[in-house]
Amino acid sequence: MEPTIPLYNIAKEPEGYSAPGFFATKLDYVVGLARKNSIWPLPFATSCCGIEFMATMGAHYDLGRFGAERLSFSPRQADLLMVMGTIAKKMGPILHQVYEQMAEPRWVIAVGACAASGGVFDTYSVLQGIDLVVPVDVYVPGCPPRPEQIIDGFMLIQELAANEPLRRRYSPEYRELLASYGIK
Repeated sequence: MEPTIPLYNIAKEPEGYSAPGFFATKLDYVVGLARKNSIWPLPFATSCCGIEFMATMGAHYDLGRFGAERLSFSPRQADLLMVMGTIAKKMGPILHQVYEQMAEPRWVIAVGACAASGGVFDTYSVLQGIDLVVPVDVYVPGCPPRPEQIIDGFMLIQELAANEPLRRRYSPEYRELLASYGIK
């Protein structure tokens, strides 16, 4: 008799304890899984990288498949700040304020060369990287980056969210990092 090929694959059971009728695992794992698959991005787009982000949210690339269906235009309801495009020095304090208004846990992606390093605009009025104002978790290179690169950066944030311990945000190292940016 010829072996049959299953029509579906059964996912591997996560680490934990199971018995008839229940399954138990670590709280860090469950919270990380929920955070990973329900990230609400706040787009802070100023130029061409914002157009590429619009393509990323469109039907062809569909960032919503990764748990980011709902864009949040309120910092109090977002947990991922996506900075895209050229940031003028006058916008630095506003970006800092938006970051401070976000609830913990919060992550930041610098999308494109301008957000990461000022790009080709080495002038007095352009901020030479948003990491001078807020801590950045993931840098997405390019001028402008392709939608696939933005999705890759988003997936790196998802892995960070899934594997981050619950108490890391209360660590002295994290507090020291925020203090270096003037964030309480």
